[in-house]
Amino acid sequence: MTETRKLAAILASDVVGFSKLAGADEDRTLARLRALRSDLIDPTIAVHNGRVVKRTGDGSIVEFRSVVDAVRCAIEVQNAMVERNAGVTEDRRIVFRIGIHLGDVVEEADGDLMGDGVNIAVRLESVAGPGAICLSEDAYRQVKARLDLAVTDLGATQLKNIADPIRVYSLQVGLRVETKPAEGDAAATPPRPRYEQDIHFCVTSDGVQLAYARTGGGPPLVKSGNWMTHLEFDFESPIWRHLYCELSRDHTLIRYDARGNGLSDREVEEVSFETFVGDLETVVDAAGLERFALLGISQGCAVSIGYAVRHPERVTHLILYGGYSVGWAKRARSAAEREQGAAMLTLARHGWGQENPAFRQLFTSQFIPGGTKEQVDWFNELQRISTSPADAVRNLIANGDTDVSAFLSQVTVPTLVMHASDDARVPFEQGRRLAAGIPGARFVPLPSRNHLILENEPAFPRFLQELRTFLAA
Repeated sequence: MTETRKLAAILASDVVGFSKLAGADEDRTLARLRALRSDLIDPTIAVHNGRVVKRTGDGSIVEFRSVVDAVRCAIEVQNAMVERNAGVTEDRRIVFRIGIHLGDVVEEADGDLMGDGVNIAVRLESVAGPGAICLSEDAYRQVKARLDLAVTDLGATQLKNIADPIRVYSLQVGLRVETKPAEGDAAATPPRPRYEQDIHFCVTSDGVQLAYARTGGGPPLVKSGNWMTHLEFDFESPIWRHLYCELSRDHTLIRYDARGNGLSDREVEEVSFETFVGDLETVVDAAGLERFALLGISQGCAVSIGYAVRHPERVTHLILYGGYSVGWAKRARSAAEREQGAAMLTLARHGWGQENPAFRQLFTSQFIPGGTKEQVDWFNELQRISTSPADAVRNLIANGDTDVSAFLSQVTVPTLVMHASDDARVPFEQGRRLAAGIPGARFVPLPSRNHLILENEPAFPRFLQELRTFLAA
């Protein structure tokens, strides 16, 4: 068997009091842990370039490219768990403890890791308090000059089955971490502001739990939910982060995962245009908003139109990008178009959840045909983690059945419509018809073939300029 010795950043984690939780309600506890891994932990590990080496019941061993990545991942998970445990009785809370070490490991042919590097990380995890992160001195030395961390020095600690005492540093939950500027960076191009998002949860009238996030400051701007979003994953991805950061510069940005997506409830049977509008109503009420600008992207445009017609007194401005008034199924005019739609449903039903992204690549090529390899890889992964195969099919069907053409003439709020001139997902003609049907709407074609605007294309600054000018009017 071939073995490789190397230096690695190792993160070890487990659930505090897991045996007691499982003893009280094993099925529910295991279901919640699986959901956390799918919705939060695995996506956060992926964002920070980690690799799950093994799982042992409630525990995990994860390898990272750097200690900085490992610490950032641990902090994001622990902070997210504070939010998720809010409102959950103490006897049902899932709380993690985490240990991080930089050390020598042996990688076996099957990818498993062994050696002191792993053993020390596991022992650090065992001495961490509930919700805490313990770092070895070797790990802390790598991050103290690069991250602003408030730590407690626990001093030299004798870890079980480790020969020599190891100096341990502890971080608690509720952390905010920023990168320290490197020397000589004063003349460098200022980085894009990094916004912290506050994630909250609310419940719709039919009992579906929705996750929504708040970033930035200023007049409120609400982005309606659309297919394939994940509040945490999106905020780090090269597909969405540039847009969300720019929108958060001058506004309090409210965005949410619609039912069947991201951090909101999955496997929801009732998915339709009406429930999507109801989701938006629930979120803005939970966020305490009276009047706000409303942004719809892709199928979120129809949802935004539905809300603006029902609640014109609450919408100050309506911005629609990449949208349509009639869904793909209802606008299919030929047998070939209908067969193509049915094929996409079959593709989603059978290929969506596979590790191999080949099936999802077809959707990616429609949404971002001009994407870089990094952007394409992120979007392929976003599809898998943002929604299940069954939820993907439900969303596709609901979007295909949408028809708000009768509502267009009833829109009374100021409206800006933008659409990529060579959109590969939603035909340009759909955007033109959308603007033509809304009284007084301004229509702006954008030079792009991407359905989702990417940072590195001329359409993005034009989009921002038009949006900011419109909102300032």
